[in-house]
Amino acid sequence: MSLRRTIGLSSGVALLLGNEAIARGALEAGIGVAAAYPGTPSSEIVGSLYEVASDVGIYVEWSTNEKVAFELCWAAALSGVRALTAMKHVGLNVASDALMSSAYTGVREGFVVVSADDPSMWSSQNEQDNRLYGLISYIPVFEPENPEEAKELTKFLFDFSSQMAHPVILRTTTRLSHVRGPVNLGPIPKSRTVGEFKPEPGYALLPSNSRVRRLELLRKWESIERELVKLPFNKVYGDGKTLIVAAGISHAYVSELLTKLGLADRVRILKLVSVYPVPKDLLLKAVDGVDKVVVIEELEPVVELQVRSVLSASKINVEVVGRELHERAYEVTFEKVESVLRRVFNLPSTPRKKDSEGGRVSIPPRPPLFCSGCPYRPLFFELRRTINQARIKTVFAGDIGCYSLAYYPPYRLQDTCVEMGGSIGLGNGFSKVLEDTVVVSVIGDSTFYHAGIPALVNAVYNEHPQIVMVLDNMVTAMTGHQPSPSTRVDGRYVPLENLVRGVGVELVSVVDPYDIGKVREEFLKAVEYVKTSRKPAVLIFRRKCALVALDEMRDAGELIVPYIVDQQKCTGCGICYNFFACPAIVSGDDKKAHIDPDLCVGCGACVPVCPFKAIAPSKPVDQGRLAKYWF
Repeated sequence: MSLRRTIGLSSGVALLLGNEAIARGALEAGIGVAAAYPGTPSSEIVGSLYEVASDVGIYVEWSTNEKVAFELCWAAALSGVRALTAMKHVGLNVASDALMSSAYTGVREGFVVVSADDPSMWSSQNEQDNRLYGLISYIPVFEPENPEEAKELTKFLFDFSSQMAHPVILRTTTRLSHVRGPVNLGPIPKSRTVGEFKPEPGYALLPSNSRVRRLELLRKWESIERELVKLPFNKVYGDGKTLIVAAGISHAYVSELLTKLGLADRVRILKLVSVYPVPKDLLLKAVDGVDKVVVIEELEPVVELQVRSVLSASKINVEVVGRELHERAYEVTFEKVESVLRRVFNLPSTPRKKDSEGGRVSIPPRPPLFCSGCPYRPLFFELRRTINQARIKTVFAGDIGCYSLAYYPPYRLQDTCVEMGGSIGLGNGFSKVLEDTVVVSVIGDSTFYHAGIPALVNAVYNEHPQIVMVLDNMVTAMTGHQPSPSTRVDGRYVPLENLVRGVGVELVSVVDPYDIGKVREEFLKAVEYVKTSRKPAVLIFRRKCALVALDEMRDAGELIVPYIVDQQKCTGCGICYNFFACPAIVSGDDKKAHIDPDLCVGCGACVPVCPFKAIAPSKPVDQGRLAKYWF
């Protein structure tokens, strides 16, 4: 059941994603404002709120980046309106400047900052533990165990944040964000969306004010620590000589394994939801009479270090074990926790089954590919061919988005990929230190608006000779087609070419990536320009994301006509399936190409690729009439 289908319900149980449960908790808490920049695994939180905003009368926005979203919600909370912003772990890096200062200003109403971490890097460029942000920002961090607790905790945190006049961090992980679970529904109150701002000296963080606020923050932190002892989500249960301290998904695995391993009567459990700061009095109560403390957590030893500090300060001499029991990398799993418990309690390890014994199933590797009809495929196909034929020495600085797949064969056109906007930033550096090399920075439209503009301004002002390729598919595609400033909404959008020319770029060209002849022509023109002028050039490759265009075509009743290969003309050269690499085109036993009609989306991008003109639609198609869906 989606969040939208629960809006009319004030009781009962719904099966929700963890992210949807957080959104539901925000609604039940009376949220008035929400904003975010999409990033997996956090996207569904504000995405769900965006879908129901008009139904419940709240303001929800997809902002240009996480810092902008944070500041919007921060201002709402300063004005007495409850607000939530959500982002993936690296998104909090972008918003961290604002995060640190928000602890100094405090808030007038509840402000919940959701950080969705991605252990094991399922969809991220790095693995970081954002509980650590609590340590340096003096903002408490909370972590739920399942969707039901996520919903209730979110609801509670708005009240807690309001009570303490302080922002809070709700930390989730990919596993919790994307698991489904039963969630008890409560009433959704009428939200307050209009506030009143009352200026205070502490809202203007000039040094003279900040010095005062620093001392006030430290005093408030002591109050927060005292209040956390009362937190109903933390609890101690069980009786034994070994205390297991666990939070979030780690506790879920521990509680399930106690029965499986017959340990229920041998352990005491401290279940934590407030992972920073750890409630000291509750910890001291839990550790009374135990011989050993085992801390099980994901990634960094955030809880373990606090446990050790509290016990040391209280002169309690008890053995504490934690991160040494398993490596500090990748997400915690049921199997990892079981291995830890078996080692701690000297239980025999479970032998791994071989494939022939019904154990793990080996799945053949499947290389990641662009979707059928993706405008990036013909673009990178022609760029690779042009670069090879013209023997151009290049460095491709890539960025975060679907186009990251160009790193893989057969294109091999992404040499770096580090962070949002990093393509143009690294391109600036490459262009100054590499000789006889054409520097090409590849960035998507949404990513460009997010973090690429300052780097481009720098390139113009300091004359960094690079080709900036902005891949404009008119949406934030990789995270689920959220709108970006390039998305036409009621005729409203920010034209990329106007912005680029406005900051001083002289060579700007807008190209349809399906027109591979034009792709080649404009790329070579840009190569010559940056070599001679020693200035940046911008090529905008514009065509709508295929998934969006196809949905619009189907909604309009348009017939999707698959293409076919004329076997008499096909020579089996393999260009279409080896180098163009559309998943709908496969090789037969005779090496000739065949198009799977179930995978073909009828885009026709493969037609100009075939040197023997062997590809054509299975029936006449008026591509001119269909073009309106692609632009």
